[in-house]
Amino acid sequence: MVSAVFHSPLDARDALKASQAAATPIAVSSPMTSATAVAPKSSAPAPTAPPKAPVDWSGLAFKILSPMAGLALLVGIWALLTIKGDGAFPTPKVTWDAAVVLFSDPFYSNGPNDQGIGWNILFSLQRVAMGFGLAALVGIPMGFIIGRFQVISSMLNPIISLLRPVSPLAWLPIGLLVFKSADPAAIWTIFICSIWPMIINTAVGVQRVPEDYLNVAKVLNLSEWKIVTKILFPSVLPYMLTGVRLSVGTAWLVIVAAEMLTGGVGIGFWVWDEWNNLNVQHIIIAIFVIGIVGLLLENALVAVAKRFSFE
Repeated sequence: MVSAVFHSPLDARDALKASQAAATPIAVSSPMTSATAVAPKSSAPAPTAPPKAPVDWSGLAFKILSPMAGLALLVGIWALLTIKGDGAFPTPKVTWDAAVVLFSDPFYSNGPNDQGIGWNILFSLQRVAMGFGLAALVGIPMGFIIGRFQVISSMLNPIISLLRPVSPLAWLPIGLLVFKSADPAAIWTIFICSIWPMIINTAVGVQRVPEDYLNVAKVLNLSEWKIVTKILFPSVLPYMLTGVRLSVGTAWLVIVAAEMLTGGVGIGFWVWDEWNNLNVQHIIIAIFVIGIVGLLLENALVAVAKRFSFE
């Protein structure tokens, strides 16, 4: 018995399409390709500047107004004490008027003993620079030596302790005796009085260097020059700059006293000369000028210390 299977024309057409689809290769796209084709192009956001910190107006006002309030308090007390105006002590207004006249021509010159206050300040600063510079050239290396070698420290510590408290005016006659001139004597006095803070602070800084640093230097067999420049100097620098600050203040104090006794041109001699002329308002102006110059010198060294600090 023969059985026959009959298919409809639709079934035959579907079977033909299926066979053609099986013969055609299927293109498979990689995920990366499809992602590239599908994903839209994204534009990177433009870099934005970091937000600026807000200005601390209250802190700025405090820094400015507080010193001004202190100066106003000083002038107010001065005005109250001289309110009678008997002439024995000048009032703030009289002193201000004298200062305006004085600083209207600070660099006049009518001879070696009559020069403006500007020239006197410059001559004093010149003497301070010379004496202070010599003290730094001698005192800082000596401080390194004293701090580095215990034997030398034991030898020189009694001498430093003996000479450091001596008054500056006690050294001035020695300078006059040795140098036979006022200018070298004043520079000598500045030198001998400003050298001690640099020696002591530098030596203390060297002695406080951690021992581990020096042990590493021994292991590496470093020379003494490299130990000083690479290990000791960065560690000692804050101590050294503190000594320099103290020394420049001492030098500026000493020059006024030295110039009062030696004469010539200088802010100290100018103060003494104004006292001989009974010009008290000029003496008060000189006191403010000496204080302002000393403050500027100290602030300049503070800025240097912050700039070269390794901390």
